Amino acid sequence: MKPKWSLLLGAAIVAAVALVGGLLVIGPKTLAAGSAAADPSAAPVKEAAELAATTDERPSMILFLMDDFSLELLRTMPEATRMAAEGATYQNSFVIDSLCCPSRAALLTGQTPHHTKVLTNTQNDPEHPVGGWSAFQRYGNVEKQFSIGLQEAGYTTGFVGKYINAYEATLGSDGKRVPPPKVPGWDSWNALLGGAYGGWGYQSTFLDGNGTVQLRNHPQPAQNATVQQKDAAYATSVTRDYALAFIEKHRDDENPYFLEIAAYGPHSRLGHHYPGLDTWFPPAFADQAPAGDPAGGNCGRVDCADLTLKDLVGYGDDRWDNAPTYLGRAGRTSQAPAWRTNKVSLSDETALSQYRDRARMVQSIDRMITQVRRAAGDDTYIVLTSDNGFHLGQHQLNGGKGAPYDSDTRVPLVVVGPDVVPGKRSQFVNNIDLAPTFLDIAGAPTPAYVSGTSFAETLSRPRLPGGRYAFFEHTYAKSHPGEVDLDSGSGGTIDIIPSYIAVRGARGLLVRFDLDKSWKGTDYAYELYRYDRPWEDRNVFAEDHAKPYARDLMRRLNAYEGCAPAVCRALTR
Repeated sequence: MKPKWSLLLGAAIVAAVALVGGLLVIGPKTLAAGSAAADPSAAPVKEAAELAATTDERPSMILFLMDDFSLELLRTMPEATRMAAEGATYQNSFVIDSLCCPSRAALLTGQTPHHTKVLTNTQNDPEHPVGGWSAFQRYGNVEKQFSIGLQEAGYTTGFVGKYINAYEATLGSDGKRVPPPKVPGWDSWNALLGGAYGGWGYQSTFLDGNGTVQLRNHPQPAQNATVQQKDAAYATSVTRDYALAFIEKHRDDENPYFLEIAAYGPHSRLGHHYPGLDTWFPPAFADQAPAGDPAGGNCGRVDCADLTLKDLVGYGDDRWDNAPTYLGRAGRTSQAPAWRTNKVSLSDETALSQYRDRARMVQSIDRMITQVRRAAGDDTYIVLTSDNGFHLGQHQLNGGKGAPYDSDTRVPLVVVGPDVVPGKRSQFVNNIDLAPTFLDIAGAPTPAYVSGTSFAETLSRPRLPGGRYAFFEHTYAKSHPGEVDLDSGSGGTIDIIPSYIAVRGARGLLVRFDLDKSWKGTDYAYELYRYDRPWEDRNVFAEDHAKPYARDLMRRLNAYEGCAPAVCRALTR
């Protein structure tokens, strides 16, 4: 079943009747063709005027978006694991750019980074921003958010949690903090600002009775406060409270709702810090390891002591056979300079400690999922995913993201809800496919500028053909200290991962790196990895680039560069 709905009277009331593939779809439930209800002679199609008097039966939708979540953490989460057993799990789910801001911009608009022009986390040049809220706003992306299409289709929309990087309060001329601007497309707005990276002591925004953005303070609890008092102020707990309040207010409305819940976890704290808590990944106090017991604490379904570096596929893999390859005339190849020149400063002890803290950190998110699912009910679509993955010593890279490899680009995608057939899916899905999927479920049109493709039909028909390739792009730029793998030679401010475009299919991953660090120059070199091996352990471009599978990847990669939306969509099939 494809969840299509006919919108009547300006989308305020819905006639939820459509004939799709031999099934008569009525509201969110499906009746088999051949039954009395599905027989047109037994149940004539209602006139539009009669349908206009019916209640809007389209399903509500909730998106859980985690931050820097890596797949090895999923098995530690009881409710997320339960979701995977009860719903659709997309095994080949990826993000278009494994970096927070470009990924979020792409998710919100269904566009590639080369269309959003949101290429990094930071603006760099205020006059010509290339990242952050400045770029998202400057290049017209605010007006292209899927939430606006949902509003036009009659949905009530809500946002809770982390929005776009650098969406922050500013200092006014009087020295007081000025709220960031109102973001169209959202009826309810509770965005937590960047101080929430540290878990405690931050500000959030909300809309007052006049629809104006205001600031709300969430002070850091005193050190002698109880664990319950501290955790009530934890960013994930506050996010949960706002989400539950939205659901309680709107779950009985005539019109359906869409709610995005964007947790800050398990992102690192960056420069934000609770006194006495020195971990880069701060869990709720109830989940933390007791002093002197690094293997203690709450890691959910798995004992913290049972989490080992063996779980991090590719951890410590020698980089000698990963250097990129030049492709010259007549198909001649030669070795290019290695770009992985960072000092491996991450010790095994630190990597293991951070891995376990990340597992502890996601337990509060898992509890939030439990409570939200209970409040929303079974007739709501709930989607769980992440803005990107995270490497923690894999490929001899220190903690970070942005690489084209599995650790960074593959993310969970689990969906539960009405008519979702449980089980695993093999179709390739990218996070730019989420926007058209939400619009599809709502019965709203997908704008021509969207580069993603809806996968709504596969929710109830797991074996339907779908995407067979995923594309990635990434831009080398300045970064925040501690954010990702950094080039120590740059003073610790430049992401060591070069710009690249990449394509991945079932058989392999082809990456074209630009080794030239200037904005205008190019120095292209390639990495090719086969997936008959456990991870991206050896670049096989020199020996495999002329083979049929590699030539197919190269053809698609070349066509992807700068592709128009329709071409981008076609290349994934």
